[in-house]
Amino acid sequence: MEGKMGQGAASTAYRRILVKLSGEALMGEGEWGIDPLVLARVASAVGEVRAAGVEVALVIGGGNIFRGATLAASGLDRVTSDHMGMLATVINALALQDALERAGLFVRVMSAIRIQEVCEDYIRRRAVRHLEKGRVVVFAAGTGNPFFTTDSAAALRAVEVNADLMVKATKVDGVFSDDPVRNPSAQRYDWLGYDEVIERKLRVMDATAVVLCRDHGLPLRVVDMNQPGVLMRVVSGEPVGTLVSATRPGA
Repeated sequence: MEGKMGQGAASTAYRRILVKLSGEALMGEGEWGIDPLVLARVASAVGEVRAAGVEVALVIGGGNIFRGATLAASGLDRVTSDHMGMLATVINALALQDALERAGLFVRVMSAIRIQEVCEDYIRRRAVRHLEKGRVVVFAAGTGNPFFTTDSAAALRAVEVNADLMVKATKVDGVFSDDPVRNPSAQRYDWLGYDEVIERKLRVMDATAVVLCRDHGLPLRVVDMNQPGVLMRVVSGEPVGTLVSATRPGA
């Protein structure tokens, strides 16, 4: 049966999650483009979570192909550059769909801009139904509007489909007081409140995304996607990375 849930659903801490991946994450060790090995690793991680019975949606950026903000700063019309960035996310979403399907999953790509020849239009109720049927849903083209990042799109979609948790998949293990690459002594936070993230301008997600999470009580966990098994550890309820939520766990 399509999308049948695994036997481990009762043992997981979350019923439905949304994972936000940056486009840059797909580059691997390259300077641009898509690394097939990264795609396979992401697909394997998602497959493991699906086998445990957790419903999974994803939002992916397009920075590995096109960075609209950079060209806009050089004089390109901002609306045009943002539309170009949205199309880059569609390319990434299609690549991710292929990798997930090769891993044996049932997948739907839903775009916020109409591009029906290659994927579905985003319709909230249809997206929820796909998730309920056990299909992995990849949301493409951001919010469909210029001036909004894919971080904001991820928060919006997570709220719209009633996700229990949003996972921000990065290259570092959580949120730090400083860049851990440049400053090895930077402190990693186990927990942060929404307002603290905004007031201290910590680089978790943009302020619009954090406010959406705060106003709708959506917890956010920031993790290093390069760690083997990290997504499964998240849905199992382990305190990996940094949790951003209204209250500290155990308080």
